[in-house]
Amino acid sequence: MSDRSGEGPTEPRKPELVVGLNAVILAVTAHQPRVLTVSVQELGEEFFGMDTLHLPRALPFGSLDEKNDRTLELCMRRSVLEKTRGELGYVEQLYTFADQGRDPRERAGGNRVLSVGYLALAREQDLAQAENSSWQHCYRYFPWEDWRAGRPRIMDDIEATLLDWSHGSAERRERVEICFGLGNAGWDAYQVLERYELLYEARLISEYWTDRGRDDDMPSDGGLGESMAFDHRRILATGLGRIRGKLRYRPVVFELLPPTFTLLELQRVVEALTGLQVHKQNFRRQVERAGLVEGTGRRAGKTGGRPAELFRFRRAVLRERRAPGMATLQGARRSGN
Repeated sequence: MSDRSGEGPTEPRKPELVVGLNAVILAVTAHQPRVLTVSVQELGEEFFGMDTLHLPRALPFGSLDEKNDRTLELCMRRSVLEKTRGELGYVEQLYTFADQGRDPRERAGGNRVLSVGYLALAREQDLAQAENSSWQHCYRYFPWEDWRAGRPRIMDDIEATLLDWSHGSAERRERVEICFGLGNAGWDAYQVLERYELLYEARLISEYWTDRGRDDDMPSDGGLGESMAFDHRRILATGLGRIRGKLRYRPVVFELLPPTFTLLELQRVVEALTGLQVHKQNFRRQVERAGLVEGTGRRAGKTGGRPAELFRFRRAVLRERRAPGMATLQGARRSGN
C-alpha cells in the first residue's frame, strides 16, 4: 500500500520510550500508615478497551515535560501539586521501573513507559484531597505486613500455600522461609518487596493474572490485599521497604510528626511504619541515648492521666552523627508466633 505522495508504503509508527513519574507519598494519621492514591479516570473514559471507572486506584503519576521540567524531582513535585494542591517536603528518588509490559498501553501496541519512582513523606492534613485523590491505609494492600496486633490471620493461608508451592524445590523453600520468617529465620520487616514478589511469582497476587490478560483465570486470593493499577503495588512495596530501612540510619520519622510531640506519639509512628510492636521503655531509652530528641519543658494537654512531656527533634544530631537514626530498632518485635 502506497501513500498518496508516491513515496512508497507508509511505515508503521514505532513505539517510543516515554518517561513518567510515580510518587509514593506516605503519612501516618491516627497511628495508621497511609498512602496517597489517585483515580486513573483522568486518563480517559476508555483506556485501551478498559473502563477506567473499574480500574484499581493508582499512585500519583505525571509525565515529564521536556521543555519546562528542569529536573525529574521538580516534575514530580509539580505533578503532585497539580493533583493534590499541596507541596511536598521530604522527597528522595526511589527506583526506576521499566519492566516490559508494565503498562497496558504498551501491551496494546503503545509506547513503552519508563517510570521514575519517588518516595515522599508528608502529613496528611498538609495535602488537600483533590477531586480524584484519596488517602488509603497501606496495609489494605499488604495485610501480611502488619504485626502490631499479633500474627496476621492471613499468614496461616500464606504459609500453607507457599510451602505447597515450594514442595520439591529446596531453593524455593529457603526463599519462603527467609522472606516470611518461617522456622528459625525470623521476620525481617524490611523485606516488603521480596515478600510481594514471591507471592507474585507463586501466582497468588491478582496483578500476576492481570499482567497476562487472564483475569478470569485468577483464583480467589483469600484476602491477599487489594490490587493497584499497573505495577503500582510493587512500587508501593518498594517505598514501604525503603522507609522501614531508612528509619535505621536517618531521622526521617520526624517528617511525619508535628514540631512538638510526646514520646508515645513518636513510638506509634515508628510502629505504624514498621508494622511491629515496640517495647516502650527500651524504645525511649534508645531514642534519648541517641540524642534524637530534646524536651521542651512543656506538657501535652490533659488526656485523663498525668500530662506527658512534649519533645522536639534535636537538629544538632545531624552535625554530630553521620547516621542519626533508630539503629536496628531494638525492642521492636513481632507479636504472636
